[in-house]
Amino acid sequence: MRAGPRLVLALSLTLLAAGTAAGDAIQEFLARHWRRPIPVQGSPPPRFTPVEASLQPEACGTCHPAQLADWRTSLHAAAMGPGVWGQLVEMLEGDPESALGCLGCHAPLAEQAPLVATGPRVAPNPAFDGALQKRGLACAGCHVRGHARFGPPRRDGTLESPASRETLPHNGVTRTPAFLASEFCQGCHQFTPDGFALAGKLLENTYAEWRESRFAREGVQCQGCHMADRRHLWRGIHDADMVRSGLTITARAGAPRYRPGDTVTVTLRVESTGVGHAFPTYVTPRVVMRAELVDAQGKAVPGSRREKVIGREVALDLSREIADTRLLPGQSAVLEYRRRVAEAGVRARLAVVVYPDAFYTRFFEALLREGAGRGAAEIREALAASRRSPFTVFVREIPLT
Repeated sequence: MRAGPRLVLALSLTLLAAGTAAGDAIQEFLARHWRRPIPVQGSPPPRFTPVEASLQPEACGTCHPAQLADWRTSLHAAAMGPGVWGQLVEMLEGDPESALGCLGCHAPLAEQAPLVATGPRVAPNPAFDGALQKRGLACAGCHVRGHARFGPPRRDGTLESPASRETLPHNGVTRTPAFLASEFCQGCHQFTPDGFALAGKLLENTYAEWRESRFAREGVQCQGCHMADRRHLWRGIHDADMVRSGLTITARAGAPRYRPGDTVTVTLRVESTGVGHAFPTYVTPRVVMRAELVDAQGKAVPGSRREKVIGREVALDLSREIADTRLLPGQSAVLEYRRRVAEAGVRARLAVVVYPDAFYTRFFEALLREGAGRGAAEIREALAASRRSPFTVFVREIPLT
């Protein structure tokens, strides 16, 4: 009887935790698989067609159109978007070592880097492919090493191929449960212990946050939420439905009705019930809980707004942490709103608004003021996109009088 995918995943994670030989093999696979930059692919096997030899996502989409369509909508595809590239234009010349460090996650294939580190120096990369440079985390970044293909077990949990590799496109695929484990995502979503930290906390600590949560104990992996049904979407803080699915938001008044002249009490609560790490996990988003009064015509009463922020605010130069009000799994934030009602027909409007690129908006504005050099056009494009990114995940009006 063949094991189902959940059983295979549970077994592989048990082996990882127990440190058995099989678990060690998975860890060794991940260590090899995520050397960065990903080593040059080299010459393809002689029998490969041009499509099989290509590292372009569209080549993969020839046989995997659904995955390509999903990927095109994802932040992985945009990992080398104008906000990143606008900074790298100057950085590749002025601070190439740091620029190559950025590419390690944003464009990890060796063929995507115009420069290569040779000891303490950098030199032009003979394997550089300009057509790949801005493709971000492309299909090959996860699935191709030395022109060999790698992927997860089949949905039924099996690893073997149905036919000999020589008869299969691109010589078949090596399947491993490592693709189903959160450790697969760790390399780009977790700084090492000696990585950049503020106030004693790593700037990127998502994997560790997950590992300490009930989700890890219950076997819920990153892929279970961000690649549900194996979709290559990686939805997160930029997606309203994804944010709503991770939160339980409630709003209530302290009494059924108030009279003009009374002081009203309204409570807005946001609880992190389905997020497997800190909400939000990184320093760029800002989530605002908002309460205000609106009159009988639906206009906001001037001066009545109160707000509470959920997020980690840091200085633009990353020199210090200003505040950290993020929610760990299971935690809640509460905004208690009290205000005197002066007239009849007043309602309380309660909302939760997400600014997924709040830090980037301020950062790009400052960069343009100081001078973004040859990357200015890209930074202006990224700034415009960041200003368009906010959305409302919850709004409710409660009659008060």
